[in-house]
Amino acid sequence: MLDHLGLPVSDYEHSKAFYLQALAPLGAGLVLEVGADLTGDRSHAGFGRDGKPSLWIGEAPARARMHVALVADDRAAVDAFHRAALAAGGTDNGGPGLRPHYHPHYYAAFVLDPDGHNIEAVCHRPA
Repeated sequence: MLDHLGLPVSDYEHSKAFYLQALAPLGAGLVLEVGADLTGDRSHAGFGRDGKPSLWIGEAPARARMHVALVADDRAAVDAFHRAALAAGGTDNGGPGLRPHYHPHYYAAFVLDPDGHNIEAVCHRPA
């Protein structure tokens, strides 16, 4: 069910150094780093194994919320998740679409839940 988690951090460089060192014994390292120029927001670092980032950290303002990405079997499920979450009272935080700065087939949608947590549904498969 879970694809990846995102944690807000107060000191991006310090936290990145921490996770690089702490995750090394688990065979995990920095897989992908995405800057604010691509996210329209802040810098983010994805840690994982075998080329798959599973734990993300990102620069965050005070009172930042968690990010949870859920696996969707296909793009239609991403679209349906987005519609259902909005109908349930969620707030749009990025409609369904490709996010090629992660990889060419990264198709996702984002909503904020009632507590402001960023909930994502993602499909990694080609159309």
